[in-house]
Amino acid sequence: MSQKLGLEPFIHPTASVNNSTLGRYTEVQERSRLDEVEFGDYSYIMQDGSIWCATIGKFVNIAAAVRINATNHPTWRATLHHFTYRAPNYWDDTQLDHDLFAWRRSNRVTIGHDVWIGHGATILPGVTVGNGAVIGAGAVVSKDVEPYTIVGGVPAKLIRARFNEGVGERMDALSWWDWDHQRLRRALDDFRELTAEEFLVRYA
Repeated sequence: MSQKLGLEPFIHPTASVNNSTLGRYTEVQERSRLDEVEFGDYSYIMQDGSIWCATIGKFVNIAAAVRINATNHPTWRATLHHFTYRAPNYWDDTQLDHDLFAWRRSNRVTIGHDVWIGHGATILPGVTVGNGAVIGAGAVVSKDVEPYTIVGGVPAKLIRARFNEGVGERMDALSWWDWDHQRLRRALDDFRELTAEEFLVRYA
């Protein structure tokens, strides 16, 4: 049986969560690391994931070994090595390069609601992923992903739209991800049995 979830986030004892806010019914599995992350209700990350400086929506499904906001190195400098910005690790009379870290934080990643990120995918700095998008296993996402699309590959490219035209906009208007826990339970059978179009007919 899988982990029972509740109002308090489930964080596996081997996981690390720092300077982050986690919503209700959230799950952080083995050896995953979250730093400076906003993690929306019902979202989860499986084993060996890493997220830094990101805003994650509700009901986001993050598979194992996913990296979100894989940070950039300063390619314009004479060296790429982090001794230039983590200097106190090497010399007692130096300070961190706060400007470099501020530059990294200015490239925060934003993930919408009800997104699926496949096993081993990497999302690079500054990327925005729209609601309902799917990122294929092993993809490297360097550009924004449109809502309700499926992307994959290295670099990630559009594979197809998930729905017929207009369905995504209607799903956004419905915003079922904002329903309370009991309303979600009452609609559970319809989530299981209806297509997106049928679901909208019933609830929109």
